[in-house]
Amino acid sequence: MTLIGTKMVSDGRTARQIFEEVMANPARKKFGFGARLAIVNVDFQQAYTRTDKFATAYETDPDQIAHVNRISALARAKGMPVIWSRVGYMDNAADAGVWGTRTNTPDSLQNIKYDSERHAFDPRCEIDAADMQFTKRMPSAFFETPLASYLVWHNVDTVVVTGGSTSGCVRATAVDALSHGYRTIVPIETCADKHESYHFANLTDLQLKYADVEPVQAVVDWLEGRE
Repeated sequence: MTLIGTKMVSDGRTARQIFEEVMANPARKKFGFGARLAIVNVDFQQAYTRTDKFATAYETDPDQIAHVNRISALARAKGMPVIWSRVGYMDNAADAGVWGTRTNTPDSLQNIKYDSERHAFDPRCEIDAADMQFTKRMPSAFFETPLASYLVWHNVDTVVVTGGSTSGCVRATAVDALSHGYRTIVPIETCADKHESYHFANLTDLQLKYADVEPVQAVVDWLEGRE
C-alpha cells in the first residue's frame, strides 16, 4: 500500500524543540488581529498562581502576571474589554459534575470553594472595577458563562487568551474562541503550566490549528498602534 498520509512520528525531539521549529517556520497563514479585541485572562487565582501557598500552583514565566497587567491596561486605555475568569464550586461540590469525581483531597479541583483563598484572584493582578469577572465550573471560559454574549455586545472580533494551564483551561478557551468565530491570539509569555512538555506541546498544537501563538510584544504593538 502506498503511504500518502503520515504515520505518527517519534524522533526524539522535545516538545520545546518542536515548538521552536514550528515558530521559526510557520506553516499556516495567521488569523491576525481584527478590528477590536478582548483580553480574556483565565484563572489567575491563588490556587494556580501562588506557588508560595498552594501545591496546585505553577509558574512558567516569572513575569507572567506583569505581562498580563500590561496588555490588560493597554486594552482598557483603548476602550476594549478585559475579562477575568476563575474556577470555584459550592461547599458540597454538587456543581462540579463528573470533573470533580477523580480525586477528593484538600487540593482537588472541586474543593476550590467560593470565596476561599484558593478561589481568590492573585493580588498581583491589576483588576479594574470595570473589568468583567466571573466564576466558571468547567475548563473553557465560554462554557455556561456570560462570556459569549459579552463579547458580542462589545463588538469583539479577536480574543486574546492568557492564563493557565496552557494544556487545560487556556487551550479549552482558545479552541472555543475559534469555534465561536473569533480570531484567537495566545501570547506565549502570558501562559503557564506544570511541565514544559505540556506547555510547549499545547502551544504547538494551538499554533498549527486554532490560534496565533505570538510573543506578548505582538499584542502590545497592536494595541499601541490603535487610535
